[in-house]
Amino acid sequence: MANYIALGIFYYNRGNFDQAYVAFRAASEIDPANTEALLLLGRSQVRVRLYGPAIATLKGLVALDPRNVPAYIALSQAYQQQYIGTSDRQTVAANLTEALRVLTAAETVVQAQATDRNLNLSKIWNERGYVYKLQGEVTRSIEAFKQASSLNPDNSIILYNLGDMYYASGNLPMALDFLQQAVIADPGDPYNRAYYAKLLALSGNVATARAEAAQAARLAPTNAYAVGQYGVVSYLAKDAATARAQLTQAVKLDTLRYPEFYYYLGRLSLDSGELRAARDNLTRAAALGSNTAEYAYYLGLSYERGAVGAAPDRLKARANYEQALRLDPRHRAAQEGLNRIR
Repeated sequence: MANYIALGIFYYNRGNFDQAYVAFRAASEIDPANTEALLLLGRSQVRVRLYGPAIATLKGLVALDPRNVPAYIALSQAYQQQYIGTSDRQTVAANLTEALRVLTAAETVVQAQATDRNLNLSKIWNERGYVYKLQGEVTRSIEAFKQASSLNPDNSIILYNLGDMYYASGNLPMALDFLQQAVIADPGDPYNRAYYAKLLALSGNVATARAEAAQAARLAPTNAYAVGQYGVVSYLAKDAATARAQLTQAVKLDTLRYPEFYYYLGRLSLDSGELRAARDNLTRAAALGSNTAEYAYYLGLSYERGAVGAAPDRLKARANYEQALRLDPRHRAAQEGLNRIR
């Protein structure tokens, strides 16, 4: 059994989650009461999108070992991932409530512990921050991440989360402050540095942003997020050639995870009058990021315009402007676009 667990960990750490799942399942079948095997099985089931079985596995583990804090956290994460990964979220509407309930149970266990109390509490508050974010409760999410950070002040993941939520709240200076702290806490993490670079560019500090983005891409040349954000920063710095190269590479590295990169590829093509390419990339952005009004707006704009080989399509332009306004009724540019083509 130990060999199966070791093999599963090897595959899991390499990102081969299907093979890890098979190994951990074999280990748990040999010894159904082995808590390590069950925890790893539950986590791998989440990775291969077997959310229902993962929840069942982790519920069983919590029942078997009620003091197992990682099991509670993994169960909360399974509820969250099922919510994120389900197209009809009404069918899993109770998941986020369940995720919070599991974290409350975990906190009760941790409060009775004599060791690692602050570390485990920080993990619980960090997970609460994620749940509140999914619920759209920005203020509560920020407060949860702040509580996590007070318990574990040098953790770069928590600092990143605080920066991310302050950016979501519209507070760019605070977002920059926490992202900078995250980079200092873990200089080798490409996600922290790439996100920090983008926020620097958005704040107008383009020169520093380009240096940070280039460094993030050098640190992780096969990381789609780092490479793509280098492209975003390059676009904001008006370096179209570098932007196109980096964004094209990013979507090759990961074709489905980052609609933002298709959006900026679409913007590049729109800027240069390549309407077919613009429409193609903006369609992908709007499909993958279906809750983002800006993607729908620019897709509408690409259809409103015309060029050789790409005639204007007022019906599609109108449909996308209307979609942008459904997502954000205050989207002024979308309203102006709709007024133009009526």
